[in-house]
Amino acid sequence: MFEIVSKPIGRRAALAGLFGASAFVLSSCSGGSDDGGPSAEPVSEDAFKTAMDTDTTLTFWTWVPDIQKEVDLFTATYPKIKVDVVNAGQGLDQYTALRTALRAGTGAPDVVQIEYQYLSSFILGDNLLDLSGSNGYDQLSAQYPDWVNAQITRDGKIYGVPQDIGPMGMLYREDLLTAAGVQAPTTWAEFATAAETYRAANPSSYLTDLPPNQAGQMIGFMWANGAKPFTYDGAETVGIDFSSAEATEVIEFWQDLAQRDLVAVDPDFTDQWYQGLSQGTYASWLTAAWGPVFLQGTAENTSGSWRAAQLPQFTAGGTATGNWGGSTDAVIASSPNPIAAAELARWINVEEQPATLFATEQFLFPPSRTVQEAPEFIDAAPEFYGGQEVNKLFTEAAANVDTEFEWLPFMDYVYSSYEDVMGPAITGRGDMKGALATWEAQLKTYAQEQGFTVQ
Repeated sequence: MFEIVSKPIGRRAALAGLFGASAFVLSSCSGGSDDGGPSAEPVSEDAFKTAMDTDTTLTFWTWVPDIQKEVDLFTATYPKIKVDVVNAGQGLDQYTALRTALRAGTGAPDVVQIEYQYLSSFILGDNLLDLSGSNGYDQLSAQYPDWVNAQITRDGKIYGVPQDIGPMGMLYREDLLTAAGVQAPTTWAEFATAAETYRAANPSSYLTDLPPNQAGQMIGFMWANGAKPFTYDGAETVGIDFSSAEATEVIEFWQDLAQRDLVAVDPDFTDQWYQGLSQGTYASWLTAAWGPVFLQGTAENTSGSWRAAQLPQFTAGGTATGNWGGSTDAVIASSPNPIAAAELARWINVEEQPATLFATEQFLFPPSRTVQEAPEFIDAAPEFYGGQEVNKLFTEAAANVDTEFEWLPFMDYVYSSYEDVMGPAITGRGDMKGALATWEAQLKTYAQEQGFTVQ
C-alpha cells in the first residue's frame, strides 16, 4: 500500500519516499532517466558468454507454484548459475516487501514476478532494468499479441518478460442453463434477459455473481468495452476518467442487474463463493483464461457440466474482450548480475520446454503465440468441460484484447479504494454510478497528493 503524503510534492521526491529510487547504474547500461530504469545497450556475445560461465547466484521472487521445475531446466543449461527461488508473498504482499527492500537499498531480488498493472509503479522509480539490449530480447515482440507488447514496453524500452495473461471469457453450467430454458448469451442484452429468466426459474440461484471486492473484473469489463479509465505519460501526468460513454454503459448495465436482484453480490475467493460455484448458486463465472483450471480444482463435483464461451458484447457480432490478470518477470535495476538475471527472465518464459511446462503443468495461460498453438495446449479437451477445447476459445479471445489500455502508477491504491468506495454500492445494490463518480474523484485527489498532474 502506498503511503499517502499530506500535500503535493515533486514526483522525484514522492518516489524517493514511496518506492526508493535505484542507487546503481549498471555497467552494461547507460544512465537512468525519468522514464524508467537504466537504458540498455546491446550486450556483446563475449560479455554474455562470460556472464553465463561465471559462478553466480541469483535471487528470484515469485509465487508461481512448482516453478523450481523451470528453474532447474535453466540451471542445467547454465550450470555456473545458481538460482534461489523465494516466495516473498503473493501480489500486494510481495510488492510491499519489494518496495521496502528498494527503499532500504538492500535485500531486493535480481528477478521478480510483477503483474502487468503494477509495472508502471516500479518503472517510475527507476527500479526496473530496460531489457531491450539484452540477449534475445529483440526477437520477443513477434511472439506476442500487440496488446501484450504494449503492456511491457514504454518508449521502446522493455521492462518485463510476459509469463502469463488473462483474456476474459465466460464459463457457465450448461445443465443449469438448459434446465432454465436459457442459452449462453452472446450479447449483454441477451445476458440481462437470461439473468431474469434464470432467476425466475431458480429463485435460490443467480446467473452470475458480481463481487464487490473485485476491481480487476470490473476494469476488465470496461477494457472490453473500449473504455480508457487510466492514462499515464510515464512521467508526471495521469488521466482518470470513468465518465466516458463506454465506462458508463458498463456500470449502468451492472447497476440495473444488481438493483433488480438478478445477480449475486458475494465477495469472490471466499468459502461462500467457492461453495456457490460447487453448489450451483452461480450458473456462470465471468472470468479470465486462468479461470478454467482454477474452477476444476474448486468445483470438482460439477465435472462435465461446465462450458466456455466468449465474453458477451454490447454490440452484436463484436469480439472484443479485456484482460484480467497475468504477470511478467522483471529484472531489478540494482542487480549486480544484470546479464544473467535478464537471461533467467527470458529463458524460463520463452524457451520451448519451460514455456510449455508453464502452460501444461502449472496451467498458466501462455502469452506466446507459439505455445498457444502447440497441439498439446490448444487441442486439450478436458472432461470437466465436456470435452470442449477451452484453450482454443481463450486463445481466440487473446487476439481480441484492446491494445490501447494503460495503468496508473499507483494501482495498489486504485484496487483498495475500489473495495472501499464501490464495494458498499454493489453489496447494497445501490447507486453504483454515483459511487463510480466518487471513486474517480478520490483517485484524482490521491494522484494530486502524490505530486502528479491530473489531466
